[in-house]
Amino acid sequence: MSHYPHLFSPIMLGKVTVKNRLFMPPLSTNLADKGYVTDALVEHYSNRAKGGVGLIITEVTTVEPTYTYLPGDMSIYDDSYIPGWKNLVDAVHQYGTKILSQLFHPAYMAFPLPGTPQLIAPSNVGPYYAKSAPRAVTVEELHIIVKQFGEAAHRFLQAGGDGVEIQAAHAHGLLGGFLTPLYNKRTDEYGGDLDGRLRLTLEVIREIRKKCGDDFLIDVRISGDEYSDGGLTLRDMIYVSKQLEASGVNFIHVSGGNTIKRGSSMPAPGTSPAPHAHAAKTIREHIHIPVSTVARINEPWVAEEIIANGEADICMIGRPNLCDSEFANKAYSGRTEDIRPCIGCGRCLTGIMFGKPISCTVNPSVQSDQIEEAEEKKKILVIGGGPAGMEAAYVAKKRGHTVILCEKEEELGGLLRLAAVPIGKQELCKVIKFMIRRLEQAGVEIRKGCEVTEAMLQGEFKDFEVIGTSGARAKKIEAFCCFKQTMTADDILSGKGFPGRKIVILGGGSVGCETADYLAPLIDDMFPANRDVTILEMTNTLMAGEGGAAKSVLTQRLMKKGVKIELNSTVTKVDKTTITYCKDGKEYCIQDADTLVFAVGYEPMPVAKNMEHVHQIGDCDKVGNLKDSITSAYALASTL
Repeated sequence: MSHYPHLFSPIMLGKVTVKNRLFMPPLSTNLADKGYVTDALVEHYSNRAKGGVGLIITEVTTVEPTYTYLPGDMSIYDDSYIPGWKNLVDAVHQYGTKILSQLFHPAYMAFPLPGTPQLIAPSNVGPYYAKSAPRAVTVEELHIIVKQFGEAAHRFLQAGGDGVEIQAAHAHGLLGGFLTPLYNKRTDEYGGDLDGRLRLTLEVIREIRKKCGDDFLIDVRISGDEYSDGGLTLRDMIYVSKQLEASGVNFIHVSGGNTIKRGSSMPAPGTSPAPHAHAAKTIREHIHIPVSTVARINEPWVAEEIIANGEADICMIGRPNLCDSEFANKAYSGRTEDIRPCIGCGRCLTGIMFGKPISCTVNPSVQSDQIEEAEEKKKILVIGGGPAGMEAAYVAKKRGHTVILCEKEEELGGLLRLAAVPIGKQELCKVIKFMIRRLEQAGVEIRKGCEVTEAMLQGEFKDFEVIGTSGARAKKIEAFCCFKQTMTADDILSGKGFPGRKIVILGGGSVGCETADYLAPLIDDMFPANRDVTILEMTNTLMAGEGGAAKSVLTQRLMKKGVKIELNSTVTKVDKTTITYCKDGKEYCIQDADTLVFAVGYEPMPVAKNMEHVHQIGDCDKVGNLKDSITSAYALASTL
């Protein structure tokens, strides 16, 4: 008996029985080769099937050759693709998992490869994500595209696939664009009212059913609500769902938001779990086929509650299955503490648009969790118990080495403990707990409160290969330390520094912004005890190098809280009571601040550089983000 009986109960989709209700939704991987299935794709999906998911929906699969969604996306527009798909389907089926392909036409969201003709769209309205001005697709072209969807679905059937998903959510691609009033301004039979905008999707469904028969599964992904002025509403989508059911769809995949309103379709870390479940629940009350929900269902208990409470019949769990391919099996057996925690950071997809393969901050080995045993066993000392040190120690131990990890503080976690303090960063605590538990289970010797000295390196550890992960320390600008009260952002987040009420933060990177968010009042209600926070940033943007929902949500929150944000601002002079900065050629002076906070970056703290057999990794080698630290540690330890 599973610890989550509702989640792991079977479900009927049409005439097909799926073994559980934990499904994997589409996640682009960039692992295809000119559209063809690769060994890497087979390994990627079969590992998730082996991990226990009931049904997998593959990433975007294009149905025609003209427009490419991503450089490494999948395709099925002619018969030459069928053998590769059969390999993939067979690999997934061997574990009793069903598989659907998500059929897609990128339209105005196509990747601008050389030779690509003008992009098409529902109307000649420039969608937000279009790389260039699109033209309105003709009715004659739509008839051809409908047939291409049907032919693509039939090829997947020939490959042994169980069905297809039609992507019509998020104002995304051709069908999503036709459905939303934000992009569809047509006045012919494919536009105007909701029935006109839905027509193309219904024609695609009919064509697939005609080509593939009644036993072939069809699901449609929709946004239950676009959460946008002028966009699709929940009332619209109840009606749409009824029409989809009448068309013979087997289940409906209810997502939400769109590609225009950043963070609405792919929610930011730290936001509420299952943000679209309310829409799924309402839609479910009005139709008779199964309904799924998706987004930020990162823990099994959340999925169990959604299904047990009647909010949805199925939970789509994507990024957590990327983070831990054994998510489903571990949940089934109640080993939830052993699930590698997805923190929702979205870095899995940040490199996709640049042609890089999918990756994960917490899991540096997305493709396979297999760690090979080392031919030569060594004694290894890891100095530093931050994320890089813990990852390196674990991988080295699993390779068969004798490993001792020394951490000078009384707790493991390093700077990750401080990173977990700001609002919305609580999930980092789960990463620390997971990594500590894994070290203990592996049998790594952990010495806390143990600062490694030169004498120890020359004595007890003289025969050890050393991995230095001593991290980095926050920088200060010495010339500005004359101000009456100064501290670093790290001092505040660690509780070592307590700022006053009127605070100036020097630096608008992630650390500066998160610290401002932490210090600012939860609401800007002019309450006398509220802190007054100003960010001074030299560049023309906040959090340079960051993107996506997390940056958007944090920026919006800072503005709502009344945090003053001064971009293109260079501090030119600081004395005991004043902070002077230059912006747009004008000089400004802050005279009433009581605290100056430095958030100006970090400097590495290397370990014993002159010693042989010392490997510097993580921040002590080169300051980076959490993904950089864990990835570098895994890469090194895998070779020792």
